[in-house]
Amino acid sequence: MTQRVVPNHIAIVMDGNGRWATKRFLPRVAGHKKGVDALRACVRYCGDIGVKVLTVFAFSSENWNRPPDEVSGLMELLAMALTREVPQLQAEGVRIHFIGDRSKLSDKVRNGLTQAESMTAGNTRLVFNICFNYGGRWDIAQAAAQLAARGEAITEASLDRAMALAHVPDPDLLIRTGGEQRISNFLLWQGAYSELYFTDKLWPEFDAAAIDAAIADYAGRERRFGRTSEQLTPSPLRARRKAA
Repeated sequence: MTQRVVPNHIAIVMDGNGRWATKRFLPRVAGHKKGVDALRACVRYCGDIGVKVLTVFAFSSENWNRPPDEVSGLMELLAMALTREVPQLQAEGVRIHFIGDRSKLSDKVRNGLTQAESMTAGNTRLVFNICFNYGGRWDIAQAAAQLAARGEAITEASLDRAMALAHVPDPDLLIRTGGEQRISNFLLWQGAYSELYFTDKLWPEFDAAAIDAAIADYAGRERRFGRTSEQLTPSPLRARRKAA
């Protein structure tokens, strides 16, 4: 039986909540609530199949430009999710990290994020990174600012250590739902060699079967990281010559 190839780190742009709701003549916030259900199932399934890191794009730094009622609804949804979801994630061995600029968030929300991270800090089954008020450009800028403040030389290695996701390896597979084929300022640094997978499914419809389809597609890719196919899989003749 062929062993299943499972990415170590999956990152997801969860797009399509609003359109899912609009298609059903519901307010957009109803789509975001349904998206939380999809995310809960996604986290559990990724843990079950052996994914070690899951990173999701929950709220971008550009999303503040959305209608005020939608933004306030998202903030309320985050506060509600912190209360309802974190205890269950703790029980399932999930370690939570919130990634992004917290300066615009209310004290209540900031305290909730800190408590969730503290409560789950000892868990090892799955690292769950939630990018909230996050942007890839912000991440690079904040890393450079850290290094400059310390008087440290700015190099690829030092920037990498200062990134907001320095605690996990770069994503192997980056998925975007909702039909758009762009990464929208998500993991610009970390996604340099990620395999990209785009699907027309709206996020609330992205279930275990959809995750399996994305992983199956990923398993058929050849990840060369700048090398040639021959370097990755030497021919038998070349291997015999080397041995001789």
